[in-house]
Amino acid sequence: MDVFRTKTVEYSISETEDPEHRLKKSLGALDLTVFGVGVIIGAGIFVLTGTVAASNAGPAVAISFAIAGLACAFAALCYAEFASTVPVAGSAYTFSYATFGELIAWIIGWDLALEFTIGASALATGFSGYYQQVVDGTPFEVPTSLGSAADGTVDLPAIVISLLVTAVLVAGIKLSSRINQIIVAIKLLVVAAVIIFGISYIDTGNYTPFVPPSQPSPAGEGGFLQSTLISSLLGIDPAVYGIAGVWSGAAIVFFAFIGFDVVATTAEEAKNPQRDVPRGILGSLAIVTVLYMAVSLVITGMQSYTKIDPADAAPLATAFESVGLDWMDRFISVGACIGLIVVVMILILGQTRVGFAMARDGLLPRGLAKVHPRFGTPYIFTIITGIAVATIGGLVDLATLANLVSIGTLFAFVLVSVGVLVLRRTRPDLPRAFRTPAAPVVAGLAVLMCVYLMLNLTGETWLRFVIWMALGFVVYFGYGRQHSRVGIRQREERSDTAP
Repeated sequence: MDVFRTKTVEYSISETEDPEHRLKKSLGALDLTVFGVGVIIGAGIFVLTGTVAASNAGPAVAISFAIAGLACAFAALCYAEFASTVPVAGSAYTFSYATFGELIAWIIGWDLALEFTIGASALATGFSGYYQQVVDGTPFEVPTSLGSAADGTVDLPAIVISLLVTAVLVAGIKLSSRINQIIVAIKLLVVAAVIIFGISYIDTGNYTPFVPPSQPSPAGEGGFLQSTLISSLLGIDPAVYGIAGVWSGAAIVFFAFIGFDVVATTAEEAKNPQRDVPRGILGSLAIVTVLYMAVSLVITGMQSYTKIDPADAAPLATAFESVGLDWMDRFISVGACIGLIVVVMILILGQTRVGFAMARDGLLPRGLAKVHPRFGTPYIFTIITGIAVATIGGLVDLATLANLVSIGTLFAFVLVSVGVLVLRRTRPDLPRAFRTPAAPVVAGLAVLMCVYLMLNLTGETWLRFVIWMALGFVVYFGYGRQHSRVGIRQREERSDTAP
């Protein structure tokens, strides 16, 4: 079937030399590592630590982070091989085009739009919350009607920050990288302060029991939509805490790891992608996993998980308040506010590179793939993405969509992990600067862990995901299939060889 037509790796690489659609190569290993750290350290470490500890795993939230990080590590090894073999913008979309064919590539591209655009919008609203906490009581205080889409008319800070980072991204990838490095340094300073100042206030009694005994889940009263899919499939009564709670917690905190694959989307802009992209992916993931586990152990050691409010938007600050270190409240809020700027920026960056690749392939209007003659960035798609993020973040309350972003990311990881094995079988001749060690084992573990984490998300999340993907099929068969450059070229070749 023509919907499974593939785009050769050689053809994908040759397209990067098209002057009108050529991205500027200016990123090194440090740039890529910092990009990864910058996007991963965000709402997850500042918010989800407390939420998951209180509602799912107790002190064992540290294990939840380790499980999610391990699943990401297995997938990251597969990403690293793909990115070093096919150093082209688009990440999992481009990789899938070379292995599974056009329809699966479209599904992944549509899926990544869910991860990056909705994720950026959600984190723009997260920035807004911290910003308003910082400026509360000052001349810069935001009126209630302009501070939240849920409680007011519009979320003005979310709109403003989305448009500002869009302007930075249009101005050039190197400028974005420099700003990112400065802000990442600030975020790491905040995280280090949490660990250093918090460790002396740890009460080891708060770690007992480390894995709280399983309890019936109040969410289970909501039926299929509010229960995890695996509970519904196996007919198990939903529960919190215990081993199941740790795994459910891992599925939730997985949101904290989204974005490391952004490093792969910038492969085309790396000076030496075969060497630097694997280093950037694996290095950034290793750093943040250790930091996540350390912070979660500090917070649950300072304050019993039973006293953490799962609805608290600033659990780190609250933990320090509970031990009398009120000055850390403002310090953490300022750091989180600044840090989330970078997360929004890099998620928008990831979406623009995926959209750029899809438009260059003709699956979206090709004019969207034009590169700015001076800045060397896909400015049209960047502006459109920025406006979309600003609109969604300003008008919609996205607090419930973290799980939706997670399921999309996990699905992409599954296909990338399988794709590595497929490409090794179909194209063993391709030069691979980085090879996934024990590939069948690593890829298999990545698939198993990601699928199991997906099953630990709610039926409501799965329903929304299915609706989103169904919409993607409508767009592909209504536009992309007919305008695909690969399809057009194949039709021309058949016409030339016809008698």
